[in-house]
Amino acid sequence: MIAAPENMTWTPERGEMDALSDVLRIARLTGGVFLHAEFTAPWCIAARASPEHCAPFLGPTSHVIPYHYIAEGELELAVEDGPVIALKAGEIAIVPRNDFHRMGSDVGQPPVPARDVIVPPEGCGLSRIRHGKGGAPTRMICGFLGCDRERGNAVIAMLPTVMKIGVEEIGPAEWIRTTLEYAAGEIALGRPGSETVLAKLSELLFVEAVRRYVTTMPKDQTGWLAGLADPVVAHVLALLHGDVSRDWGIEELARKSGVSRTVLSERFAHTVGMAPIQYLAHWRMQVAAHELKNSREPLIRVAEKVGYESEAAFSRAFKKAFGTAPATWRRAEA
Repeated sequence: MIAAPENMTWTPERGEMDALSDVLRIARLTGGVFLHAEFTAPWCIAARASPEHCAPFLGPTSHVIPYHYIAEGELELAVEDGPVIALKAGEIAIVPRNDFHRMGSDVGQPPVPARDVIVPPEGCGLSRIRHGKGGAPTRMICGFLGCDRERGNAVIAMLPTVMKIGVEEIGPAEWIRTTLEYAAGEIALGRPGSETVLAKLSELLFVEAVRRYVTTMPKDQTGWLAGLADPVVAHVLALLHGDVSRDWGIEELARKSGVSRTVLSERFAHTVGMAPIQYLAHWRMQVAAHELKNSREPLIRVAEKVGYESEAAFSRAFKKAFGTAPATWRRAEA
């Protein structure tokens, strides 16, 4: 397997961007389901992945994020009522909310459903698409990411309909291209071992795309992601995520952020949409739900991890957030 260069810079910067990594960790971002697609102009397909279709590869997931890496040629991509986006070799398109989208040499043509042209592998290996009328070639490697709780995900809900990123913007472009194509080729030949590489690479591509989107957001934009672009709000988010069980107070947060209590309260509420302590309570419940679903820790230990001294107080807060007691919720999720 090809090793990543030592100077590869993939993970979000520490500090402010740790909150982004934290939210994505709780969302259980996982990569999987890959296929080779080869097209010749003219062509146009319509695609939307279903969690049920991807479940054998991703496991149970409530939301699917498709992405398309253009290995050769060029194409157009459009989401319903959205602009046409031009893509060329070396670029990746991510569709965060899994909107129904068209891709083709000309997306104005009547599309063919992608499921009608997918050829499943014989035994193990990659599914493939070969479609078109024999003109200019376009080749793609397509993948999907799964994540939990799309509606409650602070990242997915605030991303644009389509994200485009060039591999040369991320790091050593040749390493990314080579790894994607090598690992996909190994799987296509039925050789096990490359699925994990592709899965992790797809997760890292998504995180980097989100990180770069944050750095280019308009200054007047609001929402959780916009908070990561505001140095004061981002610092507070990093503090809260860094020690979720701590009994944070607005005075301490303001002092550590170098601003007054009033400035912090107004700036945080304007950007994120709620007060810092209210956000902390919300985030504690997200972490608690993750722990309940993915561990066998007793309720009192989960309560302590998210800052509650008693199981009773934790149960009241959890029921208020999720509409059911934590023990009942855990059994239902299991």
